[in-house]
Amino acid sequence: MLRLRFQELRDEFQRVLVGRGFSEENAGRAAQIFAENSLDGVYSHGVNRFPRVISYLDQGEIDPKASADCELRFGALERWNGNRGLGPLNARLAMERACEIAGEYGIGMVALRNNNHWMRGGSYGRQAAEAGFIGICWSNTMPNMPAWGGKERRIGNNPLILAFPKSDGAHIVVDCALSQFSYGKLEEARQKGAMLSVPGGYDEEGRLTRDPAAIEKSWRVLPIGCWKGSGLSILLDLIATAMSSGNSVREIGELSSETGLSQILIAMDPRKLCGEKSTDQIAEELVKDLRSSTPLAPGGQVFYPGERERIRRRENSEHGIPVLEEVWEQIKAL
Repeated sequence: MLRLRFQELRDEFQRVLVGRGFSEENAGRAAQIFAENSLDGVYSHGVNRFPRVISYLDQGEIDPKASADCELRFGALERWNGNRGLGPLNARLAMERACEIAGEYGIGMVALRNNNHWMRGGSYGRQAAEAGFIGICWSNTMPNMPAWGGKERRIGNNPLILAFPKSDGAHIVVDCALSQFSYGKLEEARQKGAMLSVPGGYDEEGRLTRDPAAIEKSWRVLPIGCWKGSGLSILLDLIATAMSSGNSVREIGELSSETGLSQILIAMDPRKLCGEKSTDQIAEELVKDLRSSTPLAPGGQVFYPGERERIRRRENSEHGIPVLEEVWEQIKAL
């Protein structure tokens, strides 16, 4: 395991993206997103995922020259077309626009169709929170999870993100796939030779298992909350497809790869109703109450959502970002 400085990782990402036809500016923006995901410890959607994204570029699934644009406006609602550009750049642009609309109306929504994988959805929730807005966003995916009670993959582990801003930057953020573990997390655990902390899906014999390789082989991940996660996945897919006029999970499954996704990005401005000071107070009282919980383990701690990423960011900034040697060699060879 290597420890790399943030700038070294970012510069390498940018080098590869410029070599694939991105402008220096867009390559730098995208490299920043991949490097920040890694800095926060989300390696499954940062350094570990980067080579796969490059393979999509090389296959022509992602257009390095394309950018999202607005197709339709209706007050606080807008529909955008991602034009099969790089997912993180399009999603960042869409959330930026949602925040602009919310600054005017108090709430803004951009429904984005025809986009590619946006990597870590929490990036766009945090983007909204950094600007002082509540952020809500989600994406559909290829069919990669069975509906509750079924065996075949019919629904997506559609990631859902909610972010609440704090003026000190300690934003409260939930970023979760609707499977118990995302496929990126399964891959990361397998690469480390680790078992999952709790059962995350089924093996090929239909038995619940903590073995990430067995779940990857069967493609039968477990929905969060069982039937609840299954139902939530279906509704998020319906809403994203209808509002964006984009591809559904079923339609994405008929494509050659996981491209042309439908995504929703929403920003709300709590300052319009209660002001920044009151917003901070609400968040601080909630965190204080959580901190008063008795930990299950002696000497343990109860964390608020998003706190562990802040801790990892601080640790990785100080000691370097951990990167598997084989992954780093693969990236340098691109």
